[in-house]
Amino acid sequence: MGNESYREQALKLYPWVCGRCGRDFAGKQLRELTVHHRDHNHSNNPPDGSNWELLCIYCHDNEHQRYMEADAHGDIKRDESKGSSFKGLAALAELLKEKGED
Repeated sequence: MGNESYREQALKLYPWVCGRCGRDFAGKQLRELTVHHRDHNHSNNPPDGSNWELLCIYCHDNEHQRYMEADAHGDIKRDESKGSSFKGLAALAELLKEKGED
């Protein structure tokens, strides 16, 4: 699929129908059909399209709103192994210990 955007790829792989509400898209309306990343990771674009689904702009907005609400309530399971390894305060205990010895 080469240099095509993931949207172009998804439009070739899937029928032009919203995966949630079932609305059919054609012609000028096709611009209202968006690609949703199932895992919410916009960098995860496998060539087989397994992380994508086509959603109309309304269902896509609703999906992201639900995700944000679940995230705010702590209902989203995160893979901690993919998180940052930076430990900004890792040396704080040692610094405080040294300061207390002065």
